[in-house]
Amino acid sequence: MPKPFASSADLSAKPQTLEILADGVYALTAEGDPNVGAVEGEDFVVCFEALATPTAARDWLMVLRAHTDKPIRHLVLSHYHAVRTLGASAFGTPSIIAHDKTRELIAERGKQDWESEYGRMPRLFKDPASIPGLTWPTTTFSDGLTIDLGGDRGALELRYCGRGHTEGDIVAWLPRHRVLFAGDLVETQAALYTGDAFHRDWAGSTLDRVAAFGADALVGGRGAVAHGREAVRAAVGQTRDFLETMLREVRDVRKRGGTLRDAFAAVHAELEPSYGGWPIFEHCLPFDVSRLWDELDGIERPRIWTAERDRQVWAELQD
Repeated sequence: MPKPFASSADLSAKPQTLEILADGVYALTAEGDPNVGAVEGEDFVVCFEALATPTAARDWLMVLRAHTDKPIRHLVLSHYHAVRTLGASAFGTPSIIAHDKTRELIAERGKQDWESEYGRMPRLFKDPASIPGLTWPTTTFSDGLTIDLGGDRGALELRYCGRGHTEGDIVAWLPRHRVLFAGDLVETQAALYTGDAFHRDWAGSTLDRVAAFGADALVGGRGAVAHGREAVRAAVGQTRDFLETMLREVRDVRKRGGTLRDAFAAVHAELEPSYGGWPIFEHCLPFDVSRLWDELDGIERPRIWTAERDRQVWAELQD
């Protein structure tokens, strides 16, 4: 029997866990589904990530509203993918912040990405009819942007660490509490999706910059919160190892004249013992290897994923 396409057969709801990481600092995780977070200012809230639909986002906001009724002043998007952005209208804020490149990517490929991700992960798109259209950032930046939280709450620093999961990933850093919202630049015991990635930059200088924050707690894009510096180092290290293993195996296959299918088999064999039990491992890997093959073939910017191309790559790389 052929494997079900991507996560199309994953229809069971995942239990959600709200963690209060410090006074007014929240993270909602869901066993490998996309994580979200929020930070209270003196008289407002900043939310991090939007989920895939307004209906899904409203569920998250109901959880948050049990702890704070402050108005949401800003919504921060770590990158352009549909499951991170399309629920933005639920937050009721005119301020949507992202990187310059994220806005460019939404303009270039947002519609195709929406169709692609909906086909791959239909369960995440709760009430897809509630999506009013593409999400457009209202404020963008290239290197960094600081939000004064007011009173004695310090600042929330938004920073660009370099190309990684996409061209435009940003992180949110709370220096007062040493908490880092890393988006999909780090996954905490969840498989990496690298279909739009720059693997060499990500595994090198970008993760170096993420590690340099010296966070005491890290909220990755998926998976549990990493508590304590040792756990944070482990999360960054696992992310780097996943990337470096892919790079090594695909380079070796190319050197000996192998094919994309050979590369997928080699990467799968090498990663599966350590990472095969992590959420969405089987879903991600065909798209990961396909992008890395392109990157090593000199295709600098990721090709646009469409629903049709998704199916073609999946079929090509399955047994």
